[in-house]
Amino acid sequence: MQNYTPDNTARRYTAYVSTVGTTQIHLRNPYIIAWWSAAFPGFGHLLLSKYLRGFVLFIWEVIVNLQANINLAIIYSFQGNFETATSVVDTRWLLLYTPVYFFAIWDSYRTTNDMNRVYTASELEGHRFNTFNIGPVEINYLDKRNPLMAVVASIITPGLGQLYIHRIFTAFFVIIWVLLFFYFSHFPEALTYLLQGEIQQANSVINAEWILFLPSVYGFSMYDAYVNTVENNKLFDREQRQYLKDHYQNTSFKILKGKKVD
Repeated sequence: MQNYTPDNTARRYTAYVSTVGTTQIHLRNPYIIAWWSAAFPGFGHLLLSKYLRGFVLFIWEVIVNLQANINLAIIYSFQGNFETATSVVDTRWLLLYTPVYFFAIWDSYRTTNDMNRVYTASELEGHRFNTFNIGPVEINYLDKRNPLMAVVASIITPGLGQLYIHRIFTAFFVIIWVLLFFYFSHFPEALTYLLQGEIQQANSVINAEWILFLPSVYGFSMYDAYVNTVENNKLFDREQRQYLKDHYQNTSFKILKGKKVD
């Protein structure tokens, strides 16, 4: 049997298991990542596990969007009030918003292509990685989870799906911002009035400018939780297969291609 000793000097790894989450590189569609950056700057980078860059772009989007009244202009545009939409936009903040917005889309697209090349190289190198990590405050390990359960948890409250698959950084960040969006949009209060049939009262308390952030956050939370659950399951299968091969398969074992028999 072949004994495995982790190589800490490997040039590239496909994954890293820490107490705060499982970070892995896998093939991604750069157009999908760029689309999420267009939907909400920062989301594309969070999907790539580029947390610091993603957090900065996300916070920038919220602050500058509100200062430029972009969400408010979108609401008036949906209502057909195009002149009002144009008048409420603060052009000073809008000029600051535009270049960073397109940078987020371009950078996420570029980074995805780079990481796809890194993944291909790391797969060819085939270095092993740790699958279990225990610390004073947390334990994390590779295992298989249900992707649909991750989606359901995200529907209940964005961020719970990330907690389910142990993506701690993303989970805490999303949960905190969802609480802020709920609070400043008065959505729970408006929902209570709506369930009581008081539609006018619900419309009067709702802050549409803040509530417009919620659809993107809900969509991202569900997509991120589902994709990472699927990829973590694939990573578990691949690592388990390699472990069994290294420890239980005879080194002289060969798989021969079958020949067609007439």
